[in-house]
Amino acid sequence: MAVIDEVKFDKNGLVPAVLVDKDGNVLMLAYMNREAFLKTIETGKATFFSRSRQKLWTKGEESGNFMEVLEIFLDCDGDALTIKVNPKGPACHTGRRSCFFRKLEGDRWKIIMKQEFNPKEIYKE
Repeated sequence: MAVIDEVKFDKNGLVPAVLVDKDGNVLMLAYMNREAFLKTIETGKATFFSRSRQKLWTKGEESGNFMEVLEIFLDCDGDALTIKVNPKGPACHTGRRSCFFRKLEGDRWKIIMKQEFNPKEIYKE
């Protein structure tokens, strides 16, 4: 049995993948289809399926902030992945190290991380 056969993709053919750095800090959440999973293994760079654009994308293809894959973990149910990465820059398209930069404090979200780059200088939108 191939390792991919043990991954339970949902009805849309996707599996959630949580990216963490070597210290266990959560950087981002994205989704993989079979092709993205196989490309990630083949290239060593985290690759996903964009649900909004309906296409594959490799994290860092525009910004240069690639996520070099160190290890891949499959959860007990086979329906979620954690991918340990060596980030080559901030993970978030907002210019922050992590996509999880807002913390609930009382009845509001507080930004707890500063930007490391200006997204307007990097992304074509």
